[in-house]
Amino acid sequence: MEQSEINLASGSLRLEQLNAIFATIDQEFDFIDEKDIVRWYSNSPQRLFKREPKHLNQHVLDVHPAHSAGRVKQVLAEMHNGTTGKVAMTVPIHGKQVHMAFYALHNPSGDYIGCIEVTEDVTTYTKTTKFGNFLKLLKLTRKYK
Repeated sequence: MEQSEINLASGSLRLEQLNAIFATIDQEFDFIDEKDIVRWYSNSPQRLFKREPKHLNQHVLDVHPAHSAGRVKQVLAEMHNGTTGKVAMTVPIHGKQVHMAFYALHNPSGDYIGCIEVTEDVTTYTKTTKFGNFLKLLKLTRKYK
């Protein structure tokens, strides 16, 4: 069976490869369209915020926790009206430091076509000192000489 290729601006990937990328990397992605409907999410086993097929085609506020609804509404309103293109924050959640970033997406004509939410557990990065990061770098340097 032949795998179809997806042509992107900077190359092409087979669907199998694209799915493997999103199933493997630590970051999780959610795509919300211009009407604030969840249309796609990356489906990796290490997701911090679990998504299921039933979340697809739902309004983003129906998928996010109620306590964050006000912030989500504000971010989306600013993306819709063009006052912001990116909102990023790192917050403590369930004993972890979680980095969340929302990026407004536009077509070549400049029209808002949705946003991508990128989430990652950054606890290991935030709990390491500059000296600790330097030691990690030295170990990696020795390992990959």
